[in-house]
Amino acid sequence: MPPVGLCTQLACIWESTARKPGNVHRFRDFDDLTYLDLVTSAAAIAPVLERACEHSIGQTVLAGVRATRQVVATNSNLGILLLMAPLASVREAVALQVGLEAALTGLDIEDSCHVYEAIRMATPGGLGRTDAQDVRSQPTLPLRQIMALAADRDLVARQYTNGFREVFESGVPELERGLRETQSLEGAIIKCALCLMADDPDTLIARKRGVAEAEHASHWARRILDLSWPYAPESREAFASFDAWLRAAGHGRNPGTTADLVTACLFVALREGRITLPPQYPWTLEFPP
Repeated sequence: MPPVGLCTQLACIWESTARKPGNVHRFRDFDDLTYLDLVTSAAAIAPVLERACEHSIGQTVLAGVRATRQVVATNSNLGILLLMAPLASVREAVALQVGLEAALTGLDIEDSCHVYEAIRMATPGGLGRTDAQDVRSQPTLPLRQIMALAADRDLVARQYTNGFREVFESGVPELERGLRETQSLEGAIIKCALCLMADDPDTLIARKRGVAEAEHASHWARRILDLSWPYAPESREAFASFDAWLRAAGHGRNPGTTADLVTACLFVALREGRITLPPQYPWTLEFPP
């Protein structure tokens, strides 16, 4: 089993390198977030996640945000840290899903305080106000209960309530299927992102642009898959149009929550040996995405 820090860094780098629609990758930057920011952030949090089993989940999230802020000037990985901290806290001798549920069950108000501080430090985009347990106030509930309050509007929060169902039951199987079908790591990562978005509208898009646009993006992703991406030429044309639409309007349709979930899926696949090291598949997708 590869070390947690290595799994963390590889998952972050592979996710950010793959040419997923609407996201930063090695050929496309945003004005306020670059590929180098994501790679640098991956290096910064790897040693923090390596020691996750020695600290509480809230402490790990906060330490990860602090380490990131030392090397990049923008929020590059808050969602990733919220997903990775519980996963990384599971010790090697324990089955990942079993240990994860125990970790989530054990979350307390102190975890909430640390995570609130991390969120305020990261200043994520699209952060609104809520009537109950607003992040600008002092939390009064354990972290899992607070995440339950946001589960209907945030896919990262939803993972805390359902035991990372979208990761284990949707994302990881689609990642494995993508490896078999595309015979490439990049192809599998892109297909995993499309499947996750097709199943659940991206909640970052919903917060920034509204639910209707998030649902439109979800339907578009499903259409690309139904066209047998990446093999049919019309599927690749639809993919290119989708990518351009997501990047329009100042990249306000960036499917960032989906990207965070893909990173968690890659971590699980590496940690559980579903993707072996060195990888048995080449990186490059035979067809351009």
